[in-house]
Amino acid sequence: MDKIPSLNKEIVNITSLDDIEEEKKYWFSKSPLERIEAIEINRRMIYGQDRVTSRLQRFFETSELS
Repeated sequence: MDKIPSLNKEIVNITSLDDIEEEKKYWFSKSPLERIEAIEINRRMIYGQDRVTSRLQRFFETSELS
């Protein structure tokens, strides 16, 4: 999954935010791999492609107590 797929506006369904049951049915119909791939696509859309391989910065330091 190197590239974020483009949005196909022909298959987008707009529903109410209160329609939780329909959303559950949709995601339960997907395989676990498809669910993880959807999460990965959302993460790349939010944080960008560059941050996919970046590492966490070190922000803790240890010190010796006397």
